[in-house]
Amino acid sequence: MTILVTGSAGFIGSHLCAALLQRGHVVVGVDAFTDFYDPQVKRANIASLSLDPHFTLIEVDLGAADLDTLLVGVETIVHLAGDPGVSTSWGQSFDRYVQRNILITQQLLEAACRQGVQRFVFASSSSVYGSGAGGLQARNEPRPTSPYGVTKLAAEKLVGAYEHSSDLKTVSLRYFSVYGPRQRPDMAAHRFIEAMLDDRPVEVFGDGRQVRDFTYVCDIVDATVNAIHADLPTAAVLDVASGQPVDVSTLIFHLRSLLRPDVELKHHEERRGDVARTAGRITAAQRHLGWRPTIDLRTGLEYQIEWHRQRRNLVQAQVLPQPVIMAAGQAER
Repeated sequence: MTILVTGSAGFIGSHLCAALLQRGHVVVGVDAFTDFYDPQVKRANIASLSLDPHFTLIEVDLGAADLDTLLVGVETIVHLAGDPGVSTSWGQSFDRYVQRNILITQQLLEAACRQGVQRFVFASSSSVYGSGAGGLQARNEPRPTSPYGVTKLAAEKLVGAYEHSSDLKTVSLRYFSVYGPRQRPDMAAHRFIEAMLDDRPVEVFGDGRQVRDFTYVCDIVDATVNAIHADLPTAAVLDVASGQPVDVSTLIFHLRSLLRPDVELKHHEERRGDVARTAGRITAAQRHLGWRPTIDLRTGLEYQIEWHRQRRNLVQAQVLPQPVIMAAGQAER
């Protein structure tokens, strides 16, 4: 099967491409290498994949690409590309979020229908839910509290509409607080680990009581791979989470015990759009995908810390980063 992965050089995308190649698929990776964070980091993410003859990387902005040509021979699309981040989606940035998260998704769906693509897997986000007391579940009405969440929800609705009006099979996966090796530098675990390794104070937004359903990247990838092949309900929307939400203070507790028990914490005001609690309901994903999360938070943080240390050692040795591939199902248990 030929699978096109957008956002292929990113945090999740690079792991997904490796997992698909290991399963014998032909993978076409597409990435614009935008400057949301250092493009060289993304290039390092996929450096080792270039050695695989079944992997092709196409560097192009989807908004300017000839999508019909791009999709010739493609059977499945996994659409990970887009602008991430809750706190950066306000103000004039919203135009960019609308373009990259909504309009490009619609254009890709149109081209997929014209080219006879069989399945479209869309990477959505827990941000579509907004804030709420208790557990959140996919059957509840989403009420996003950030422009980013609004764009992801709009894209979800488009994905479902195209299945209802064409032969394209679709599924939207709502990822919850993904962490692990190659995590984006703006995300909490990455920032906290780097601060501890640098012997700097840890900058915490809010009081640390915010609850998040931290989900290890290889579990996310496993669910995504299964979604490519599973027999799913029409226009399915599924939570992909650990099912074990904890507060941010617990995340810091684990990192302190693994790195620096005496680290100083500096608290700042909560960022605009942040919510008090996210908690995925994974029963539907378990049933429809034949999937379950396997990596607990502490173990996953140990893997991520090791990745940070490896990166630092390579930089100190002035060697181009060749990061260890920790793809779905391959993480050491």
